[in-house]
Amino acid sequence: MIGFTVVLHAFVCDWVFRFIERYSRPFVGTFGRYWTIPTLITAVFVIGSALMVDIWAWTLLFLWLEPVALPTVDDALYFTTSTFTTVGYGDIVLTDEWRLLAGTTAINGMILFGWSTAFIFEIMAKLYKSGRIYGKRSDE
Repeated sequence: MIGFTVVLHAFVCDWVFRFIERYSRPFVGTFGRYWTIPTLITAVFVIGSALMVDIWAWTLLFLWLEPVALPTVDDALYFTTSTFTTVGYGDIVLTDEWRLLAGTTAINGMILFGWSTAFIFEIMAKLYKSGRIYGKRSDE
């Protein structure tokens, strides 16, 4: 599962970079000096969507494990979200056979949230550098 989520994130990050390279100039033409805002919103939405896919993948894994690690979709999604985000309330726990996966889920979430934060920061730096290059910075 960690391999799947890392590969997914690599593809999504690559797509976001390609999107920005392809559409930054058209965004400048459409949005003028505020072109960085819709570009950044798009990047954050896509990265957030990838994180949701990661959470759902873990949720489906917990529902698939035999004996059933978590009995309902609601329980599995709630557990996965709280564990993946490293909140870890502890009100829903895995069965004894699968409880070590909780730590693995948390490690995976911590890595992917850190990666996503760093990536969004890099996108922001790239956008504002590009804004200076295009002569369209929003603070002019």
